[in-house]
Amino acid sequence: MSDNTNLLDVNRSYKLRRFDGKYLAISAVMDYDFRMKIEYIPQRTSLDTVFRIPSWIPSGCAETLEDAAFLSGAALSHLHTLLMCGDVPQELLRDRLALRAAEACMTFAGRPERASDLRDALHFMRPGDLPGPAGETYLQWRRAIERPLSIKTLHRALPQVDVAQVVDWLDAGQGAPVDRAAAVFEAVLMDAPRAEVSALILADAALAQGLGWDHLVPLLAAGLKHADLRKRGDDLRLVYHRAVVSSACEAVGFGAELSRGAVHLKAVAPKLRAKAAGAAVEMFLARDAVSPMALPLPDRAARRLCDRLGALGAVRELTGRDTFRLYGV
Repeated sequence: MSDNTNLLDVNRSYKLRRFDGKYLAISAVMDYDFRMKIEYIPQRTSLDTVFRIPSWIPSGCAETLEDAAFLSGAALSHLHTLLMCGDVPQELLRDRLALRAAEACMTFAGRPERASDLRDALHFMRPGDLPGPAGETYLQWRRAIERPLSIKTLHRALPQVDVAQVVDWLDAGQGAPVDRAAAVFEAVLMDAPRAEVSALILADAALAQGLGWDHLVPLLAAGLKHADLRKRGDDLRLVYHRAVVSSACEAVGFGAELSRGAVHLKAVAPKLRAKAAGAAVEMFLARDAVSPMALPLPDRAARRLCDRLGALGAVRELTGRDTFRLYGV
């Protein structure tokens, strides 16, 4: 036996000893009994990777249900990575997506209110005031995302719906996550044809359940057109897959924007002298918009703090007004 042959044998033996998951899977299929302890070292996903969604996902052609399902699966997989990333302000992202969903519902209803109107309706509502149709829709979405996903949370968002009815509608969802969401949407509108907001909230809840997410993440409403709400069966599933692709890509963009803003806000926080500045910063990191009167500070101090954060580039004024202002990351 030559020296070269001996070296090849040694090298082959060394590679076999450096077993990883791939070889373990092969050995399991071949019914081999390799009793080796494999230690996996989790790799931290870089933020650049999390925020860079592959270009072929949003630009992919989804003419068939199979193609649409493939693209939506890829988009949801990428979004799932972002939602599991501790560096992304999850509460703030969900709140921004809830605003987008409420805005879409206003469009479906033929109402003129948009994001600025919805923010005003919610943040300048006094105790005892009625929020109006636009404010009520926004409140429903915000209540749906504020707490971990549960029947209690959904009933809190949809108090007009009986708890047993919520359970029955969710039980109608079967199969893959997007198919489950479409089935729940159909079930709701079959029993309550005008309850489109409830149907969309519960469809997103079914989607989150199917994906194993702890919180509802509003995705479907912002990616749909009004005509899509009348579709059923495979046609509905097709538009749902397409909606998931567009909304998931938008959510990744929001995640990147809000994460950069959150990093800057945390960096300037030590420069703030107000006693309750820390609590105020936490509010900005959890809400799409904050009114100075909602901060745990006297009115004048709250306004000074918002002006200071604006001057530092940590928050921006959202209304363009001189009074009744709102600020957000």
